[in-house]
Amino acid sequence: MISEFVTGKIARVTVAVVFGLSLFALAQADPAAGAPAAAATPSAPSAASAAKVTGTKIGTLNVEQAIFASNEGRRDFDTLAKKFEPKQNELKGLADEIDSLKKQLNAQQDKLNDESRDKLVKQIETKQKSFERATQDAQEDFQNQQQEIGGKILNKMAPIIQKYVTENGYGLLLDTSQAWPRGPVILSGPAMDITQPIVEAYNVQSGVPAPAAGSTPAKPVRPTTTKPAAPASTPPKK
Repeated sequence: MISEFVTGKIARVTVAVVFGLSLFALAQADPAAGAPAAAATPSAPSAASAAKVTGTKIGTLNVEQAIFASNEGRRDFDTLAKKFEPKQNELKGLADEIDSLKKQLNAQQDKLNDESRDKLVKQIETKQKSFERATQDAQEDFQNQQQEIGGKILNKMAPIIQKYVTENGYGLLLDTSQAWPRGPVILSGPAMDITQPIVEAYNVQSGVPAPAAGSTPAKPVRPTTTKPAAPASTPPKK
């Protein structure tokens, strides 16, 4: 359960939404001497910069995937996962302790007097609340650090995206990080997707080597919540 804390239980990083990236505005923005584009609040393009976009092609880019699949993203998110392993183990230990107490209550509730039963129930409730608070705090901390990493990479990737769409005749670029209807694209073909070329271009610029063979790119995930198993219904006191 908690072993999935880093890879499966942290809130999904929807980078394109979190950082407000408007790829249409990005494609038209003025490429000022390689300066990082302001991913958080992209400014409206000026008439002069908009005039530079003369292409008519429409492309798609999975911004989220590009960040997570880049060498830098894979390295930094893997480092973050390792950083949270002690907290993961701590939460697992607490969850196991709660499960053990609940099993004890289920097995002995008919034999316990009212005082002993109430004491055990109170102990479980206290530990359960502690577990839930600790899990929420860890999730928020992890998500915040994920977003910080994603924002840093996106800021450096933005000029590369801009340069690519300008040089390859794109007049409109749509983000496919989220599937329709949450995202803007209902359907698109692979020929329109420029995610891989962007990742490759970013890897060259960043200079970060590829991860060891056999490793897989990190993936943003949807939040889920798993709690220790609930005890069987406690019979009414006699």
